[in-house]
Amino acid sequence: MNLTQAYAQGISRRGINLPKYKLAKFRFKPDKHIPIIVILIIILAVGYLFANRKITTLTTIVQNLTEEKDKNLVELEKIAKELEELKNQDPQKKNEELQKEIATMQKTFNQSIAVYEDLLDLRSKSKDTLALEKQYADVLFKISQRDFSGANDVLSQITAAIKKEEEELATSFTIPANVPQNNAPPGAGYSRQQVAVEGLGSYLVSIVAGDLGSTKVIVDTASDSDCSNDCPVLPLATYVSRNGAYAGVNGSYFCPAEYPSCAGKTNTYDLLVMNYKKTYFNSGNNVYSNNPAVIFGGSYIRFVGQASQWGRDTGIDSMLSNFPMLVQGGNIAFGGDDDPKKGSKGGRSFVANKGNTVYIGVVHSATVAEAARVLRTMGMENALNLDDGGSTALWSGGYKIGPGRNLPNVILFIGK
Repeated sequence: MNLTQAYAQGISRRGINLPKYKLAKFRFKPDKHIPIIVILIIILAVGYLFANRKITTLTTIVQNLTEEKDKNLVELEKIAKELEELKNQDPQKKNEELQKEIATMQKTFNQSIAVYEDLLDLRSKSKDTLALEKQYADVLFKISQRDFSGANDVLSQITAAIKKEEEELATSFTIPANVPQNNAPPGAGYSRQQVAVEGLGSYLVSIVAGDLGSTKVIVDTASDSDCSNDCPVLPLATYVSRNGAYAGVNGSYFCPAEYPSCAGKTNTYDLLVMNYKKTYFNSGNNVYSNNPAVIFGGSYIRFVGQASQWGRDTGIDSMLSNFPMLVQGGNIAFGGDDDPKKGSKGGRSFVANKGNTVYIGVVHSATVAEAARVLRTMGMENALNLDDGGSTALWSGGYKIGPGRNLPNVILFIGK
């Protein structure tokens, strides 16, 4: 029941059902009672309008807060349509000036999409993005007014602000005092520990161990076959529940529905995957793939440097391709001699092994190169990077990280 309904109901209960003896004595006198009735009607009308306006205002505020992302997407779609119309103009009407405007608009539009997606990623780490979102709305307005120079200036400001915010978040991240320091991975189950890396410092790692003697590792997918657009996705918790798993982590990179650049291919992933039902996904476009992959073979785990090295064997439990390889054969496979601290920091999901034990987890507030060094320090023989950002999720008896966004595929630990 809303405020207006409650108000009206209260009046009907208290103001109309007058006692009968009073009704019997009542005599209507126009000169005396009409003004009173008019005043009552005005009071009721004003009260109704005020209450209704208040509700409408509150509703509008909530909608503005919750639908800001959708409004940005609508504006981006309008600009994309306008750009397409410019491109499709009669060739005879096209001239050098028009071609220049199209090129400028395309460049600004592409940059606006990239910045918007960076802003979405920042939202998953920080709640203080309102000022940047207001600036972004100004960008879309300037583009709609053909003020490309002004739009580019604001986009540059937003990009610099996002980078600064990312750096501040990384600097402000601290490992809780009660987390033990331990460079050795757990023998079984879940652990949250500090890992000290020589020359870099300490990193927080959330990790789950599963020995292949007692654990079956599988890949589950929301779709049952290849999908090119608007593909199904599920929360990590749903995958865990429907398979009776005791742990799980997000899977490969994919194209989230909220990204404008993913229009027409939402929730798709191009990488090679075989789920536990023995179905291979994206096989055709991975014949010559040089992306690494991990194979779960029941009693063994195997990592290959390129998915093209792997056939389409269905005798295994599951397999999944992603990139980059972090550790291979006990050596750093990503980062080389470059400064590992270069690049953005975030939660880096991974799947790794040490002997016959498989590990899934997240290295917190790390670059990809830092994550590689953390895992090598922990003694991992091989480790493959998984999706990150808003997709990052880890389950072990409940969400340890996440839930994050819904996912098209995941890696699960199931007790044998």
